[in-house]
Amino acid sequence: MKIIIDRFEGDSAVVELPGKVIINVPKILFPNAKEGDVISIEIDKEETKNRKKHINNLMKDLFKD
Repeated sequence: MKIIIDRFEGDSAVVELPGKVIINVPKILFPNAKEGDVISIEIDKEETKNRKKHINNLMKDLFKD
């Protein structure tokens, strides 16, 4: 998904989503971004898989019989 930073207002970034939907998002999520920048958002499935595996290993260690 691609979003466009329309403007900044205080601690918020006003961004345009596909379909011309406008929302406010915390500005801290877009360090070094400027008005008009196009941001790509994607799901990192490999990293998600690695995190789940890590959490499961932690739980196994925590709840040993």
